[in-house]
Amino acid sequence: MLLVIAWKNIWRNKVRSLIVMVSVMMGLWAGAFILAYVFGMINQRLEDAIGSEISHLQLHHPEFGVDYDPQFYLDNSQSIIEDIEVSPMVDAVSGRVLVYGMVASPSTSTGGKLIGIDPEREDQVTQLASNVVEGEYLRTKDRYKIIVGKKLADKLKLKIRSKVVLTFQDVDGNIVAGAFRVKGIFRSYNSSLEDGNLYVNQNDMSALLKTNGQVHEIAVLMQSGETVNEYVSTLANRHPKALVESWKQLSPELGLMIDSLDQYMIIFFVIILLALSFGIVNTMLMTVLERVKEIGMLMAIGMNKIRLFGMIFWETIFMVLIAAPLGLLLAYINIHWLSIHGLDLSAIYQEGYAAYGFKPIIYPKLEAIYYYRIMILVIITAIVASIYPAITALRLDPVKAIRKI
Repeated sequence: MLLVIAWKNIWRNKVRSLIVMVSVMMGLWAGAFILAYVFGMINQRLEDAIGSEISHLQLHHPEFGVDYDPQFYLDNSQSIIEDIEVSPMVDAVSGRVLVYGMVASPSTSTGGKLIGIDPEREDQVTQLASNVVEGEYLRTKDRYKIIVGKKLADKLKLKIRSKVVLTFQDVDGNIVAGAFRVKGIFRSYNSSLEDGNLYVNQNDMSALLKTNGQVHEIAVLMQSGETVNEYVSTLANRHPKALVESWKQLSPELGLMIDSLDQYMIIFFVIILLALSFGIVNTMLMTVLERVKEIGMLMAIGMNKIRLFGMIFWETIFMVLIAAPLGLLLAYINIHWLSIHGLDLSAIYQEGYAAYGFKPIIYPKLEAIYYYRIMILVIITAIVASIYPAITALRLDPVKAIRKI
């Protein structure tokens, strides 16, 4: 009987009740969509960083990361690569010769990260060949050919077959230089990669640096991200002279972002629900104050405080239980559609996102567990929001309430 009365009371003022329901529905839709947008953007950034930049893990000489001195290369690096390749846990592996130096064209010069690669292995790890938009990707037999980023090519006024001179220090500290022809120009979603990375054949770079065919960095792409920590420990034991680091150690800011995302999103959603709760409290308080005479009459004819509290409580719960599933359903439909087709922001934020390593097309994603969490938070919010209006009703004096005009 109490539930029936509460249900009918909702529709006594349809406009006000619908406004509250629509507010809750739109608030939940917006909150869930923003959650999905942020989760999609961060997860996409992680996939891109692993698939195109740092891989799942890397091996270096323990002292190489201090100041990237080329003399600190990995001893027996080719045997390490062969050992990693045979593991069933590994998808691909690539060795890199690294050095920072100057890049000079006939027009100007700038600094850059010079990377000597095995073209076939590097493409398996980072899909670099698919990013080449002008010219061709490197081949193993190419000699003194180079591929550069589009932004760097524009800065140095380079085109296909242009000559660039690379200048850097070898392992003995001597200044060496090499002339290379531009074979390809690549584009990247990350403007820092497009502006700073240059790729040449590993043999050419090794000969100039005098690393005797050894590499400074070994990047490993795993079959599954869940086995990274286990394989890091395995490699550290098998190759104790190498520093083995997972992607979280290589990019701690990205690891922190992933680890703290849940907490930040819960706080964000609680703030949204807190704002909605004020609207619910205000509406229910207006409902109580408009029905002072009626509530006084109910108390006078014997309705006890528990039932009166329950009536106000269930009116609040019913409104939220109608609005919340509709809001989450609307959010699910939007999120599911955009997770397939993507949200293209390239016309507005392409350069801004590229500066931070994000792609301009975002694919929102929200796991089912978050819908349940949101629903639980909404119910808690409704319960809390119903308390003050219900207490206000309980404080009414039946005699005075009946006489109220």
